[in-house]
Amino acid sequence: MPPKLLLTAEQIQRRVKEMGQQISRDYSGKRLMLICVLQNGFVFAADLLRSIDIPVLVQFVQPQRKSTDGPSAHVQIHYGPEFDVKGKEVVLVEGLVQSGQTTEFLMRTIQSWGAASVKLAALVDKQTARRVPVQPDYMGFILEETYIVGYGMGDPDFGRNLPHIQSGLR
Repeated sequence: MPPKLLLTAEQIQRRVKEMGQQISRDYSGKRLMLICVLQNGFVFAADLLRSIDIPVLVQFVQPQRKSTDGPSAHVQIHYGPEFDVKGKEVVLVEGLVQSGQTTEFLMRTIQSWGAASVKLAALVDKQTARRVPVQPDYMGFILEETYIVGYGMGDPDFGRNLPHIQSGLR
């Protein structure tokens, strides 16, 4: 089956701009930190950052799941350099939220580090794949395709550079 166009570049850019404007309004006058979840979130985070018109700190994390079995799956977080979230309003930026297990772990961990609050911005939400009760506070689109590529997401060998989102070839 050939790939199917799911979201055009124009649709994505319009929605990312709206999300950035909403975040700017919600955090006006506050110390905001965006934490980008690599790898699927890097293109979304860059465009979202450019659409936010208030001062913002930016950091990156790269979680790695050591097991996919159940909620007790071990997750390691790689980041650098170390960063301080104490007292800051944090928005965790994900390109894609599926089961929610890693997202929930990251949000809980960041909160335990002393963040004033932790919210979630996700470009794509696969709600039917959810295993834990995580909901984006800022959401771009709901898609239920089993595998998507484009806009920074997908196979490392194909599709991350596409300006749109399409079904993948898995």
